[in-house]
Amino acid sequence: MNQTALISSLAVAGLAVGGLAAPLPNVGDEDLARPGNASTVAQEHVIELAICLDTSGSMDGLLNSARQKLWTIVNDLAKAEPTPTLRVALLSYGNDGNNEENGWVNVETAFTQDLDTVSQMLFGLTTNGGTELVGRVVQTSLQELDWHASDDALRMIFVAGNESADQDDQVAVRSICKEANARGVDVNSIYCVYGDDDSEVRPGWRELARSGNGEFAMIDQDNGSVVIATPYDQELITLSAEINETYIPFGTAGEAGCSNQLAQDANAAGLNLANAASRAATKASKLYSCGSWDLVDAIRSGDVDLAEVDEEELPEDMRALTFAQRVDRVEAMQQRRTKLQGQINELDQRRQALLNKELARQATTNIGSFDLAIRSAIRTRAEAKAFTFSSLGTAVAASPIGTTVATVTTVATVTSPNAKADGCDYFVRFGSGAMDMWVADDLVEDFEDARLGGKEFEHDRQVSPGTPEAAALIESLPTHVRELVGSLQGMIYLRWLDSIYLVTGGC
Repeated sequence: MNQTALISSLAVAGLAVGGLAAPLPNVGDEDLARPGNASTVAQEHVIELAICLDTSGSMDGLLNSARQKLWTIVNDLAKAEPTPTLRVALLSYGNDGNNEENGWVNVETAFTQDLDTVSQMLFGLTTNGGTELVGRVVQTSLQELDWHASDDALRMIFVAGNESADQDDQVAVRSICKEANARGVDVNSIYCVYGDDDSEVRPGWRELARSGNGEFAMIDQDNGSVVIATPYDQELITLSAEINETYIPFGTAGEAGCSNQLAQDANAAGLNLANAASRAATKASKLYSCGSWDLVDAIRSGDVDLAEVDEEELPEDMRALTFAQRVDRVEAMQQRRTKLQGQINELDQRRQALLNKELARQATTNIGSFDLAIRSAIRTRAEAKAFTFSSLGTAVAASPIGTTVATVTTVATVTSPNAKADGCDYFVRFGSGAMDMWVADDLVEDFEDARLGGKEFEHDRQVSPGTPEAAALIESLPTHVRELVGSLQGMIYLRWLDSIYLVTGGC
């Protein structure tokens, strides 16, 4: 198994198709069972994404990429019109901790609209060396997931891995992918390159997508994930905490759902402020629904009638209220949530404009990213299903490794908090082996050239955190760069005022 450190710009997807009349044909000697009961999701405009992650041996980078970019992908889908009903499933494969009888495949979560559950499962995944059976994970997705039956639904499987895609001697990749395609499920492949591209492995991943009528993408694991801090991040995180206060847990799932919401806030913040800010934006979108445990969402969606909710299912502070008072409480929480969501959306628009400007400046480093591969594939298929995407945000387009991805700003950008920001280049590298993350610009090219040439990357001055010199340097930086270096730890390189600084240990 190659040593992987896949960090790119994630990540998520899920699958299931049910209620189709014709039985599945045989693949090899194995008789494929029909999938479960037809989906109970009645809404139109359904998008179902199944992500299948290789969790063998050294795939920690892939997992970290998915954790980092889940909310970015969801936020891009939130721009779809009409607003879709998003259902996500998560499967792991190639892990010795999974059941050998299932081909080392495990359904971590079936299709769900509860994105906090998906995040919880992602953060719970660990790697463990094993045999990666791509055919088996596609088969499991078809058989065990509850796919929506409508022809109008967009149904997609994403399989990500870095070993040969045709190791399964029981379920042939080409046959199972053609079967998925016949059932209206597109199979997309993400080949995770580490170091030099393996010309013997890559064709199998391309064939996987071709047979499944999906999109093929190669991920350049050396480029890492683009993570940019902005002056709006902390305020978004504050509003995210405030919006939690508008949720009313009820029923048997109430307490656990409320606790998990807080836990996933903490998981996002534990990665970095930028990720927590992206999660805040998700919580203000129509795709973030907690109707399985939150009374406000459950009543708003029409799934629950407050008059029929048993008193014992209500939180203790609502049990003594009259019915009219309970209605007032729910309405008050809905109004407060709507107001907070409006504030978050306004701030996030400013944040996105600033990110677009910075990404456009750094376009040569935004290649081979995980979330770009997924977002591009989803948009391509979604537009064929009559979805359109609003112009807010960053345009996405597939690009082969070794070429530049043009990140196009599609809205008017706001003025940078400090006009001198354009004169400051920076990148961050922290961790080793299992996780390298970059906040990158054209300095990266110089750094990589030095590393590949076996040389040390030259810097003019080295400063240590907590010293007067470091404090003076940080104070002189543009506002959003100051937030960046204040929120991350590691080796921080800054080109500022004609000098290159190395700040060891973060700031």
